Amino acid sequence: MTEGLRGTPLPLVRDRFIPLQKSDVLDGLIAHFAVDDDAARELRQLAHMLGAILHQQYYDELDRLREAYFYFDPEVGSVAHRAAQQLDAAYRTLSDEFVRILREANFVEITHDEILQAFAEHALVRVKIKAPISDYRDIRMFRRGLHRETIEIASLYGLRRRALDVDVYDDVVLMVATRPEETSAKPAKPRSGVWRGRNKVRGGAVLFKYFRHIARGDLEALLPNVRVVMSVFDQLTLGVPALIGGVPILLKLASTFTVLFVVAGFYLGLTGTVQDDDTKQALAALSGLFALGSFVLRQWGNFHRQSLIHQKQVTDNIYFRNINNNTGIFNYLVGEAEDQDWKETLLAYVALWLAAVPLRREAVGGHVEELLQQTFGVRPSFAADAALAKLSSLGVLREADGRLSVLPPSDALAQFERAWGELLRPRR
Repeated sequence: MTEGLRGTPLPLVRDRFIPLQKSDVLDGLIAHFAVDDDAARELRQLAHMLGAILHQQYYDELDRLREAYFYFDPEVGSVAHRAAQQLDAAYRTLSDEFVRILREANFVEITHDEILQAFAEHALVRVKIKAPISDYRDIRMFRRGLHRETIEIASLYGLRRRALDVDVYDDVVLMVATRPEETSAKPAKPRSGVWRGRNKVRGGAVLFKYFRHIARGDLEALLPNVRVVMSVFDQLTLGVPALIGGVPILLKLASTFTVLFVVAGFYLGLTGTVQDDDTKQALAALSGLFALGSFVLRQWGNFHRQSLIHQKQVTDNIYFRNINNNTGIFNYLVGEAEDQDWKETLLAYVALWLAAVPLRREAVGGHVEELLQQTFGVRPSFAADAALAKLSSLGVLREADGRLSVLPPSDALAQFERAWGELLRPRR
């Protein structure tokens, strides 16, 4: 196990994510078990009906998620007219719904310790950055997929390059909630918009962002309003030349300041006489002041130029890895959750249907993992409990003497049709 820069590498655990297309899963299972044409046709009908049921169920979840997000959408105006208790309850509902969808899409939450460790590292973004953590009510990060890769980083002003092993998350979802704006008994003055100062996000809003292929050391760069902080090396690089160049100018001007004040007093009528040499020295002092001012402006420009270069590095790294934001995330994540649920449920059904002998509950996960390895060359950590719960809710799972089985496709289709009818029945 290799070690990344200033950090301990994460253990490469198996994810629950099944990186396969639905059609490939169905075709692969039929081919692997050499299912006859009639059974294959029934299985395809069963898979299609399962997809329709899950799609309807997740459509309802998408509606609930959008409904819960309304009061926290940064694109929506202020909702201060609602009571704080109502907004707190709505925020908990939104958070719970969103986290549940992420888990169904086989995302896992990045722990607080892992986030703090990541903030102390650098990977692709080779600059020091600072995020206004105190501005946020809540920060949560979720990831799906983890691999380790070797990148090249520049050192010694690009004269040398060296390899660095870093942990990379395949997918990262960020949830950031800003602190609610304080309310008072006095009526607030009307504001022209929903934006708040430099943050550009109103108080109480919740931001969702989806990124892909993010190195662990770059997690801090994903936060809103991050700013580049000049490192000690950059400060010395700009400050030492400024000190070396500025001190001689100041020493030279120190001896001429008195003469400059005398000449200025003469032209203002405050002193009586002035010598020619005094005028020459005063002109020299003015020239020195202009030179000092130009030097200061040049160093200030160099400082901001270096800051912009670093800020561009941060922006370029994140811009091309940002997949979606806010409400646009919901459709994608719900679709991913639906897709993973379909594959898990179908795999569990086929594994139980075509098993040589009925399986015990604790053996289902390993059996499906072995099936995925043999058929598709992948071995994720299979979520057997969730898949069995789905089969049970659809009425096709049977258990006898501690062993599990499922109804054959023809009978299972009848159960699926009943479940479909229940979904379409008008609600009271």
